[in-house]
Amino acid sequence: MRILFLGDVMGRAGRTAITTRLKPLREAWRVDFAIVNGENATSGAGLSGAHAKVLLEAGADCLTLGDHAFDQKDMLQFIEAEPRVLRPLNFSKSAPGKGARLFDVKGRKVMVAQALGQVFMKRPFDDPFSALDGALKTLGGQAAARIVDIHAEATSEKMAVGHYCDGRASLVVGTHTHVPTGDAMILPGGTGYLTDAGMCGDYNSVIGMDKTEPLRRFLTGMPKDRFSPATGEATLSGVLIETDDQTGKTTRITPIREGGRLQTSTP
Repeated sequence: MRILFLGDVMGRAGRTAITTRLKPLREAWRVDFAIVNGENATSGAGLSGAHAKVLLEAGADCLTLGDHAFDQKDMLQFIEAEPRVLRPLNFSKSAPGKGARLFDVKGRKVMVAQALGQVFMKRPFDDPFSALDGALKTLGGQAAARIVDIHAEATSEKMAVGHYCDGRASLVVGTHTHVPTGDAMILPGGTGYLTDAGMCGDYNSVIGMDKTEPLRRFLTGMPKDRFSPATGEATLSGVLIETDDQTGKTTRITPIREGGRLQTSTP
């Protein structure tokens, strides 16, 4: 199976890149299943139901969220009615929606799960390791491929999750920091790994935000205006894997940097 994962969609620029490029790229790269992290797609803070529909109609088979999952309040209701949107597994047990699901893909099943890291995160979340362990045990055995989105700040924590899931997940990919890393690899047990997928947004920015206010705050230490997403041409950033249907292991992993300022290669 060929599975595409795209990192955090950032504001209008990121949405536009998804709506204009995802379907052609799916066809060109022969993608069987596409996952998009959409948690910053609405004004750089959360995902609205309307924008979730836009991303799904543009060709995403599954949307993952993150620590900003419910910044847009209508997502509290929307996620209950839309099984293709996942919030983190280790969010509050009273949170609506699910953190892991099985998806049908041409007679095969793909498991997608997301967990939040704990290190350097603003709010305390439950242990991501035990949350993922439960999902892999209950759903993983039914799937031909198993994808884990670890939404975390610390690279060390993401790497630890990768090794913890090695041999059980097909892919462990990090999100949240908006900066794509160069360490795509296949771990010893056959799990594809990338510390951070990067963002789908304008890289002429400060992690997707217009540069003016972040720079002013760094220089003065004083806030003045709200951050707003940068609006230039976006780069689609993420990773493409090929998996063995029998073992669920990854046989090939390719970083994706398409368009915008980071164009590097096409699988």
